[in-house]
Amino acid sequence: MRSGDRQPARWATPTRLALWALSALVAAAVLLPTVYLFVRAAGADPQVWAGLLRTRTLEILGRTLLLAATVTAASIGVAVPLAWLTTRTDLPLRRAWSLILPLPLVVPSYVSAYLFVSAFGPRGLLQGLLEAPLGVTRLPEIYGLPGAVVILTLLSYPYVFLSTRAALLRMSPTLEESARSLGEGAWSTFWRVTLPLLRPALGAGGLLVALYALRDFGAVSLLRYDTFTRVLYVSYRSFDREGSALLALVLVVLTLVVLGFEAWLLRRVTQPTASATRPPRILPLGSWRWPAFLFTLAVAFLSLFLPAGLLLYWLIRGLNSGETLMALGGATWNSLLGSGLAAALAVAAALPVAILSVRYPGRLTRLIERLTYASFALPGIVIALALVFFGARQAPFLYQTLALLVFAYAVLYLPQAVGALRTALLQIPPSLDEAARSLGRRPIQAFWEVTVPLLRPGLLAGASLVFLTAMKDLPATLILAPLGFDTLATEVWSAVSEAFFARAAAPALLIVLMSSLPLAFFVGRE
Repeated sequence: MRSGDRQPARWATPTRLALWALSALVAAAVLLPTVYLFVRAAGADPQVWAGLLRTRTLEILGRTLLLAATVTAASIGVAVPLAWLTTRTDLPLRRAWSLILPLPLVVPSYVSAYLFVSAFGPRGLLQGLLEAPLGVTRLPEIYGLPGAVVILTLLSYPYVFLSTRAALLRMSPTLEESARSLGEGAWSTFWRVTLPLLRPALGAGGLLVALYALRDFGAVSLLRYDTFTRVLYVSYRSFDREGSALLALVLVVLTLVVLGFEAWLLRRVTQPTASATRPPRILPLGSWRWPAFLFTLAVAFLSLFLPAGLLLYWLIRGLNSGETLMALGGATWNSLLGSGLAAALAVAAALPVAILSVRYPGRLTRLIERLTYASFALPGIVIALALVFFGARQAPFLYQTLALLVFAYAVLYLPQAVGALRTALLQIPPSLDEAARSLGRRPIQAFWEVTVPLLRPGLLAGASLVFLTAMKDLPATLILAPLGFDTLATEVWSAVSEAFFARAAAPALLIVLMSSLPLAFFVGRE
């Protein structure tokens, strides 16, 4: 790209003002749920505030922090060896593993939790297989912290794996080779050279895992482990609206503390000083080759192959017992409708923000862009509760309507659309618009005729991500969906809550298959 192409486009002042106005409106819409939550909490009864100091609240705080810390540490412990094995060693099928290992990201936590409970619960499939030959009448409990840690780790380790693997591929191999030439072994080189350079990637991936654990509702609810998200939902269902609002605020503060800690940590870590100019030398594993392969296979089996097999088992069992896929027609249509409207709204809202941040970079535009990402850090149940309170008191015409649910989806998943559009816009030189305007086109005409066709891949990517992420959303749908508006996610939830595992298989399989589409799309493009 020529240096002139990097200059921001000089659009007419009315167009620029319109972008500023629309972007400010989007940022205000994103902040609305959180701000209203603070307003609602500020007007709460003093006795409700005093309830926050109860031992029960401190216990929930401790349990939530324990889960997030344990899942983050376990994910790092699983992902770092996998990233190193697939980039630095002669691991069998290492190229295939690099595509397979991120796939657990497409499995919703409530689907994975229900499958593990059905298989390893006290009266699950495994107990049934062991009862006749070994006389096992009950397996140990899978519920509580151990089960939640296992399932959330199996689903969230790809965040660390992807960031660490990318860092290893970017890292200059000369740093490690220099250490080995000075007599360091492979293990010592990893600990003294490689690992310090991986800390930024570990911090970024670990942050995503910690936020995933803090935000999760489905797995902790099905496994009966009381974190803030589960207690919030129970409190809301008990009509303790002020108490749930204050608990939601505690979760917001906790999330901000985690974000602040991650930012402080990254300022103190070593940053890579050299990037890769050639592929690293592949290290032979020798006698550790097949143990490393078995470790990789075990992780993939537990996180992906086993849930897929269980899902197919319950699907076949359900079909044999009379369950029909046709019964899911209404839920499927509702999922498609809500997710489709959310994708359209999110892309429309993200477009002015992306244009402003790319074409008119500056402190204020960066601030607006960062504000649109604020919803990513907050649990979906917090946004949903805030919108319930807002709709019930300030906008009763929106309460329990599809419009409010779609708005919640758009707020929650707007960062995905902004990121996709911003990336696409950065690849489109402003000089193309300027050339069109020099030929007599108005700014809007130039944008529509020149930029939009080039922007279509970004529009498609952003809409696809929002659409398929909203389709598997559970907490916001449970709280905000209109009466009788069942989706695939709520069908899974209601069936599993009543232990109808076979009935839950078909909607769960549809969710997983449709959630896999964006990942397959991006892998195919690469």
